[in-house]
Amino acid sequence: MTFLDGIIYTGIAIFALSGAFKARTFKLDVFGGIVVAFITAYGGGTLRDVLIGAGPVNWINDNIALILVFTGSFIAFLFKENMNRFKRTIFYTDAFGIGLYTVWGIEVASKHGLNDLYSLVMGVITATFGGLLADIVCNAVPNLLKKGELYATACAIGGILYIALKKFRWSIILTWPFA
Repeated sequence: MTFLDGIIYTGIAIFALSGAFKARTFKLDVFGGIVVAFITAYGGGTLRDVLIGAGPVNWINDNIALILVFTGSFIAFLFKENMNRFKRTIFYTDAFGIGLYTVWGIEVASKHGLNDLYSLVMGVITATFGGLLADIVCNAVPNLLKKGELYATACAIGGILYIALKKFRWSIILTWPFA
């Protein structure tokens, strides 16, 4: 396993946990929690892979990822009433996760021949559409579309900065832990 794999699996675990907590908020059962956790962790990357024709999608035959989704769901359902204590932690880990997923989406799209603009779009989709799809499944107005939510904007700004730094040959700084 590479350092990048470790980062990606950390993001999967964070988003699965976030999705399972969302399912708890909407009073879904354990199965619903697993479904929402899976959608949150993989919805954006799956959509990206389908749109760019990358196949099979990134989670097919990835047992570690499936275990992470089940573990995140299990952990979320262990906490009965004390979920509010974890909201700040989930917020910060989610913010870290969307940053990582934006860069990951940009890199996957670039490796499949997309130009910088469409790679940026795929990075934003990778980072944000899992949460959007999970909100839809929970029958809620997606947070991504609410006034004052800056998830997609933050992803786009971070993605533009990442692409610009790569263009100016700062890639050694950006990729040193992944090399």
